[in-house]
Amino acid sequence: MRAPTVLANPLRPAILAAARSSSVKRAVTHAPITRKLVDRFVAGESREAAVECVREVLASGRSVSIDFLGEDTRDAAGAQAMVDEYLKLVADLGALPEAASGPGVRRLEVSLKLSALGLALAGDGRRVATENARAICAAAEAAGIWVTVDAEDHTTTDSTLAIVRELRSDFPWLGAVLQAYLRRTEDDCLDLAGPGSRIRLCKGAYSEPESVAFKNHAEVDASYQRCLEILMTGAGYPMVASHDPAIVAAVAPLVARTSRAVDAYEHQMLFGIRDVEQRRLASQGKQVRVYIPYGHQWYPYFMRRLAERPSNLRFFLRSVASRD
Repeated sequence: MRAPTVLANPLRPAILAAARSSSVKRAVTHAPITRKLVDRFVAGESREAAVECVREVLASGRSVSIDFLGEDTRDAAGAQAMVDEYLKLVADLGALPEAASGPGVRRLEVSLKLSALGLALAGDGRRVATENARAICAAAEAAGIWVTVDAEDHTTTDSTLAIVRELRSDFPWLGAVLQAYLRRTEDDCLDLAGPGSRIRLCKGAYSEPESVAFKNHAEVDASYQRCLEILMTGAGYPMVASHDPAIVAAVAPLVARTSRAVDAYEHQMLFGIRDVEQRRLASQGKQVRVYIPYGHQWYPYFMRRLAERPSNLRFFLRSVASRD
C-alpha cells in the first residue's frame, strides 16, 4: 500500500489556510499539547538543542541539512539577525569532527530560505538576500559545510533560481531545491542539472494555483519521476527528497541504469518522518541526509507537515482528544 503523497490529505487546503491565520497561530502555539507533535518535527528552539540533535543523527551514519526556521522577513534588521544566527550555526557545525576537510560528499549542510534573508524587502530585497546568502556561503565553504537554497512558493522561483545561478559562479557546489508539483520544474531540471550542480527534488508543500502546479497526486508523482530521471541522467548530484516508498524504490533502478556511484546521489528525508526507513537505507551504505529544522518560528513549518500527511494530523488530533 502506498504512503499518502503531498496532496493526499483532504484537509490540506484548510490547514494551509490556517498556517496564514494569526488567530489559529495563537491558539496552536499556546496549546501545551502541541509541543508533543512539534517535537517530532523540530529539533528544538535553540541552536544548542539543534546541534545536539545533529550529533545524534551523525552518529547513526546519516548526514544532515539544518534549517534555522524563518521566512518572509520584512526589515533589514530581521534579515541581518538571520545571517548572524546562520554564521554562529556554521561555526558550531564547523567544530564537529564530521566537517569536511577535502572534496567529496559533505555530511554537514545548512538550508536557507531567501525570504528570511531579505528577498521580500522593498526596493533592494534581491540584492540584500544575495549578499546575505553570499556571506553564509563563504563561511560555510571555509568550514567544510554545504549550503542549499530552499524553494518557497512559486512567486519566488524566478528570483530564487537567479540568485542561485549568480552565487554558483563563486560557490559551484551551492544546492537548489526544485518542486515537482510545479509545471515548470522539468525545464528547470534540464537547466540546472549541469556538472557539479546539486539539486534537491521534492514534491512541494505550498498551496499553489492549478495554472502553475499539478493538483492531482498522480500527476505530481508522474512529474517527480520525470524530473528524477532528468537529474539522474544528468551530470549533477541529485538529492532525492521523498518519503514515498514508490519514489524511494525507483531510485535503485535509475542508479543502476546510469551507473552512478554511491557518492553521486543521496536520499533526503525530514527529521521525525520514516526514521526506520532512513536507518535502513543508511545501513545499506546509501547516502541519507536528514533535514533538521530548529528555531522559534516553527509554526509555518509545522502546519505544512500536518498538511502533507494525514497520519501527522491524526496523531495531533489523538493527542488533543486524550488531553481533553
